Amino acid sequence: VRVALEGFADTEEAVHSGNFGLTILDEVLVAVHFGLVPVKDVLRLIEEKPPHVELVLTGRRADPRILERADLVTDMHEVKHYYQAGIPARKGIDA
Repeated sequence: VRVALEGFADTEEAVHSGNFGLTILDEVLVAVHFGLVPVKDVLRLIEEKPPHVELVLTGRRADPRILERADLVTDMHEVKHYYQAGIPARKGIDA
């Protein structure tokens, strides 16, 4: 949990720094789901981000409060995956 919170704090700092126009929080929705990052912190970041910053939040099992606050929500479904063909997870890519 500590590492997730430290990473989120670094993200908040980057968002508010003015140095970036796009910030991607990859799999943050999963981190919220498992209690690693509080939903209230993510909602606060959405509300307090500078107007020029675009936030992209990814992951499954999104908290309904985040979905409600989001400007755009995309729901992706697997159609085909190489796992089905017996190809194992690749270190650094899938695992």
